[in-house]
Amino acid sequence: MSRAAAAQAIAVTSEGVRGYHYAAMTDALLVRAVLEGNVAAFTTLMDRHARICLRFATRMLGNREDAEDATQETLLRAYSALGRYDESVAFQTWLMSILINRCRTALSMRIRRDGRVVLDEGAVAVAAVQSDADNAAMRDAIARALAKLDDGQREAFLLKHVEQLTYEEMSAATGVGISALKMRVQRACDRLQELLEEDRHD
Repeated sequence: MSRAAAAQAIAVTSEGVRGYHYAAMTDALLVRAVLEGNVAAFTTLMDRHARICLRFATRMLGNREDAEDATQETLLRAYSALGRYDESVAFQTWLMSILINRCRTALSMRIRRDGRVVLDEGAVAVAAVQSDADNAAMRDAIARALAKLDDGQREAFLLKHVEQLTYEEMSAATGVGISALKMRVQRACDRLQELLEEDRHD
């Protein structure tokens, strides 16, 4: 399959019936099927994981267009690298490691280009952390607070408390030690509390 054909096949926002899905198969079995030439099996992997990738990327980058680019590039890279996938690691963890690197690269390029991180308020509001409260103002406050976190803290917080990865999975995905990740998550939680408190008094 050519790169252009692969890109078309794994478009993040594609619609319509994609054919037979191997819903009962594990991710590892689907990977094997793809490597044996069954491209349709990759569609099932996308159906399982693309939305999660897009959600994380949108929260990390604060911009829907950049998030879609990062997600599609992640899926393309994953497709090309399936032969190197190690089944001892959860497929989602492996995929998130690719996505995290794409998001880091996108943030780095944006900082070099603009000298600052530009926040797309609309995109962040759509991808905001869901709150038990029905208060839209609280959801907006959480979105603003997340956007103000250090990139590393925001990454760790989202992986732990939104994507609900274990610290072991987070370490495998990010390349960061478990102790450091625990510290980042704790600092992110503390900082979020401070920012939300400040927002309430503004």
